[in-house]
Amino acid sequence: MSGPASLEVVLGELAERQHGVVTRAQLLRAGVAARVVDHRVATGRLRPIHRGVYRAGPLVAPRALEMAAVLACGDGAVVSHRSASRLWELLPATGVREPVDVTVRYRERRRPGIRVHRVRALPPDEVTRFEGVPITTPARTLLDLAGVAGVRELERAAARAERRGLVDRAQARALLARYPRRQGTGALAALLDGGTPLALTRSEAEERFLGLVRKGQLRLPEANVVVDGYEVDFLWRTERLIVEVDGFAYHASPQAFERDRRRDAVLGARGFHVLRVTWKQMDREPEAVLVRLAQMLARAGDPEPGEAMSRRPGRAGSW
Repeated sequence: MSGPASLEVVLGELAERQHGVVTRAQLLRAGVAARVVDHRVATGRLRPIHRGVYRAGPLVAPRALEMAAVLACGDGAVVSHRSASRLWELLPATGVREPVDVTVRYRERRRPGIRVHRVRALPPDEVTRFEGVPITTPARTLLDLAGVAGVRELERAAARAERRGLVDRAQARALLARYPRRQGTGALAALLDGGTPLALTRSEAEERFLGLVRKGQLRLPEANVVVDGYEVDFLWRTERLIVEVDGFAYHASPQAFERDRRRDAVLGARGFHVLRVTWKQMDREPEAVLVRLAQMLARAGDPEPGEAMSRRPGRAGSW
């Protein structure tokens, strides 16, 4: 199987299931002659990504770099750590090309574009596939991330995993018990046992506000939940206090201003206190914001029976 027609068949089959990526070893095993492979590489019809790993076409498929990294590292290699977190959408995309994190079970030499993590064993229940790419499970991904991320980044990732139904506390605790001395285990365990909902924020302004709450040692609110049909930024459920954080682009139009005021009026009529905080206030007078918030929490009464409040499915703080 060394002719051009045979090569096209082999390339097509491999590229279809591997995001447009093939390896020299795969082609040779399929019966393609080495000189044919070399000619395709020399003429640019097979484009090297890593040594012995090629892109079989002019375009880069969405998962091509992750698949190429796994293929370059050999059998048993899987995408892990931050790269796995971004595939599972536990961390936001950065828009910057970073090395692909790959976990292997043997010693692997350094390769440009790949960040290798070596483990003695990777049990089968900690590995799965994402769109055909070998990858650590969401629970194992969180554990790996705990060893390389800060506490807030880890909390955001855990919150996304929880709200999307990818990981629950039982799974996470079982994995922690399996690796009691692993780096990051303590940080992840502290989040799981904290007794408060994990905080998920969707903007820099919301993140700034949550940091202010933590600095003031106030009880953490629920984040991005639905109240009477409206999604709100932060909610103190018992106190019936809602905080909306207005970022840089707040009130870009009169229509947006009026819409938000109608929304605040509806929530107010139903017994909720709505506090709006701007980026400028948090930046220039954070202490005043914190004092006002603490006073409102202290003055707020207990919720009335039958409060009409709901959460979107999958977004509840159920851990």
